[in-house]
Amino acid sequence: MPIKISEHYTLADSEIEIKAIHAQGAGGQNVNKVATAVHLRFDILASSLPEFYKQRLMACSDQRISKDGILVVKAQRYRSQEKNRQDALARLEEIIRSAGQTDKLRKATKPTRSSQRKRLDSKALRGRVKQLRKSKPGHDD
Repeated sequence: MPIKISEHYTLADSEIEIKAIHAQGAGGQNVNKVATAVHLRFDILASSLPEFYKQRLMACSDQRISKDGILVVKAQRYRSQEKNRQDALARLEEIIRSAGQTDKLRKATKPTRSSQRKRLDSKALRGRVKQLRKSKPGHDD
């Protein structure tokens, strides 16, 4: 079943290498007998992804992406191999989609006149309060 990245792009199953491995950690006898964890490998540079996605993924500072452009996802959250396989594919899909999203450009705004006036008035008020503290009437030091 191909993975849908966006409306225009899908990844073929042949581009993704999935291998079952023994899971780490607790799990009793099941963890020793059955290979439930999944190692997913995806070659970014050799894939059919558009150049935009490839460049964004390679520029990403994700520790799961090697210098050679191999993305490795290890899924061992669940006790069944099929659920871990689906989890790994979902995580791959999310990584690629997040690389395709561009951040909104921030539009610089100016403070309103009333907010500027309020700021200056509050500064003047604080200055007056401090001046009054300095010179107490009837005190000659």
